Amino acid sequence: MKQWISLQAEVGNFQQKRAIYIFALKMSFAAVIMSLAIMIVMLPVLQWLDLLPLPIMEVMRFGVLLAWIIGGTVSGVLAILAGFSIHKLAVSRAEFERLSRTDGLSGLLNRRAFTEALKEAGHGASLVIFDVDRFKTINDRFGHASGDAVIVAVSQILGRVFTGEDMIARLGGEEFGAIIHGGDIDERIARIEAVKEQVANHSIAIDGGSVKITVSAGIADMGKDRKTEGVYAAADKALYLAKTLGRNRVVHERERLSQVWRRYTTEQEEEALPALMELQRYVYRM
Repeated sequence: MKQWISLQAEVGNFQQKRAIYIFALKMSFAAVIMSLAIMIVMLPVLQWLDLLPLPIMEVMRFGVLLAWIIGGTVSGVLAILAGFSIHKLAVSRAEFERLSRTDGLSGLLNRRAFTEALKEAGHGASLVIFDVDRFKTINDRFGHASGDAVIVAVSQILGRVFTGEDMIARLGGEEFGAIIHGGDIDERIARIEAVKEQVANHSIAIDGGSVKITVSAGIADMGKDRKTEGVYAAADKALYLAKTLGRNRVVHERERLSQVWRRYTTEQEEEALPALMELQRYVYRM
């Protein structure tokens, strides 16, 4: 019985008030059934001892009535009171769990929750790491409140672009992460480029004026037998290359540096490509 009651009172089931009344109803029925079971067992014994003041059928009718009126009502009221206490506990626990998985400034998932989501993402998803370019300069020049405004603005843009199954998080400081589902790699890069463009075109109100920022991004794909640590490291290296190429870039782990370079540069800058190819070989040896 104790185990049955504990199952009915599972804290997670009490986040909705409707569950309280269902719990109270179950407890009332349980109390009535227990009362009737005890009465059925005890009445023949009391009759055999000649301790019943009335015929056994009369006593049974009174017993059933009292079981419903007293046992059912009292247990129902007590169950409602207990249910509301459990409801408060359930709501508090749910809020604590939410806060423990949420970044306070951006409202996105935090690093711990994102890491858990990445482990469950499985084959067919892509990891993107975004980094706000020259964020330290903004913090040093305009103050931490301005830096916070930048974080909030980038978070809002990420939330508009990545929806549905996609997961987004603030990984710490000026770094953000996204787990993208659906589409082929070109479609995913297009969505990431959309984030980059929206950020670059967005003016952020700072200290009576406004400032524009850019972001760089590195992409790596989840594989069937690929560990999450390896995926994260690959995305981080792609981000490093995006930064090295001049920031405001999106780099996929499998793209040749020449492809990225020609996507963002003019013919006059082609002469720098050999040196950057050597840089790519160095980065992927790290």
